[in-house]
Amino acid sequence: MAGNHVKTATDDNFESEVLNSPTPALVDFWAVWCGPCKALAPVIEDLANEFQGKVNVFKLNVDENPNIAARFGIRGIPTILLFKGGQVAQQSVGVVPRDSLKGMINALLA
Repeated sequence: MAGNHVKTATDDNFESEVLNSPTPALVDFWAVWCGPCKALAPVIEDLANEFQGKVNVFKLNVDENPNIAARFGIRGIPTILLFKGGQVAQQSVGVVPRDSLKGMINALLA
């Protein structure tokens, strides 16, 4: 499901890969059964390719990794969290246009 530049975040690697990374991160909280998540997946992969080297892009399956989902209060999916310096910098819930997500990433990098 994940493209070449989309990494998998888990309960086990979230701290090291996302929170402790010097590179900003986008995390897509999703589940296999979620239709809107599937609709958003190609957009996430596209952004991962576009921002390669500037932003780490992750997908986190909420069914397989409930601890991180609970820690960040994920209630609905898809939810996108943008992290900078180990903190949530921006958040988006639901399917949003590619340009909206790209704008959030550009703001994060500004």
